[in-house]
Amino acid sequence: MMLSREFKSTMLIRILGITKIPMIWFCKPSVVEIDEDHCVLKIKLKRKTKNHVNSMYIGALTVGADLAGGILALELVNKSGRKMNPVFKDMQANYLKRAEGNVYFSCTEGAKIKEMVKKAVDTGERINQPVNITATVPDKLGNKPVAEFVLTLSLKDITPKYTL
Repeated sequence: MMLSREFKSTMLIRILGITKIPMIWFCKPSVVEIDEDHCVLKIKLKRKTKNHVNSMYIGALTVGADLAGGILALELVNKSGRKMNPVFKDMQANYLKRAEGNVYFSCTEGAKIKEMVKKAVDTGERINQPVNITATVPDKLGNKPVAEFVLTLSLKDITPKYTL
């Protein structure tokens, strides 16, 4: 039986949530689509992710934005065969409308992240680039964004260099 890439990525996120980052486990995100160019992740609006006005809490929105870009970066780093720990070093967020339904977080920066990975390997230097993530609530607002995020992704090749 062949497991889908989305299922594997969702399980990776859930394991990361259980073992290292409990906030991820709390929000229970799932990967809807993923390939080398983009990632779409969903967080359901439920009691644990709501705020006092019945829209998605800012912390849950942040988790979704972080993971949409982060999982795409992890996929591309893993494909490179190199060891890197993708981290985000800053974040800018614009909240445009209340997220009053299940929120889909989209990152379409695969080409940029691939180039970052290549540059980090080639130079051995830390590479920092902004990555854009858009949050939508398709059931209520179609493709209109409810929030837009810019996170600065930081990558450095930490693959051990062996000398003989």
